[in-house]
Amino acid sequence: MQDASLVCNHLKIPHLTLDWENIFKERVIDYFIKSHEIGLTPNPCAICNKEVKTAFLSFYLKQVADIDSLATGHYIIKEQNHIKRAKHKDQSYFMALIPKYSIKNLMFPIGYMTKDETRKIAKEAKLPVADKIESQDVCFLKGMNLEDYLDNYLILEEGNIIHIKTKKILGTHKGLYKYTIGQRRGLNISYHVPLYVIEKDIKNNILYVGEKELLEKTQIVLKDYNMLEDFEKNNMYVQIRYNAPPAKIQKIEQNKDNILITLEEPVYQLAPGQIGAIYYNDILIGGGIIV
Repeated sequence: MQDASLVCNHLKIPHLTLDWENIFKERVIDYFIKSHEIGLTPNPCAICNKEVKTAFLSFYLKQVADIDSLATGHYIIKEQNHIKRAKHKDQSYFMALIPKYSIKNLMFPIGYMTKDETRKIAKEAKLPVADKIESQDVCFLKGMNLEDYLDNYLILEEGNIIHIKTKKILGTHKGLYKYTIGQRRGLNISYHVPLYVIEKDIKNNILYVGEKELLEKTQIVLKDYNMLEDFEKNNMYVQIRYNAPPAKIQKIEQNKDNILITLEEPVYQLAPGQIGAIYYNDILIGGGIIV
């Protein structure tokens, strides 16, 4: 907030603040904590873009201030009211849940730029944040690691680590919320081949592990699907994590509750709670929560 104030002062434009701490806590932080409590791996940034800082903010400002557009610093391209992948540092994945009507109120002015080009413009304009260090962390963690943060809110319950095929107890976990599907490091167990987190049984407090091939999935179920564009028959892809490569879709089936995606090739580390973003070529056509 101080940085924004400095920039606005330098540019001689108004700097206004909205106190949305309670909204942010209810819609993002509480969701984040509850999701971990029930064994999910949530994506708070995608939820925030829908519920607070991007889609909802643009809607709010349109109503109370009749803004033309809300400009954000995401690396995203907007063309003819479509959201498309940026050529560098693409962040369109995080917009998979925003409602379609909000797109017309949004601008992504740096979508065609690289990070270096963006900084060059900021330096030429003598902005006080031109050399600000880039943060990759979830903002409300404030530098804490995830485990330490969740320890403040969730009760630590140790339980068994069990091999999902042999049913043999291999060790003890530190609390299911400390683990995610596909995790290999930090299990502190001994076995003759590498083992990965395959499943979390919240009811019985069991962490199931197994060999890497057990992580292979050729089908993905999405709930709360948000449709931005109609489905196309060819050249559709799904992205299951921000840094995951897009996976080619063979077919999509839709019922009243969920979207069922069948893939041409298997993916790994499919974590319930993450976002599944669907693309047609480079156009974001929708997304939902991985079940």
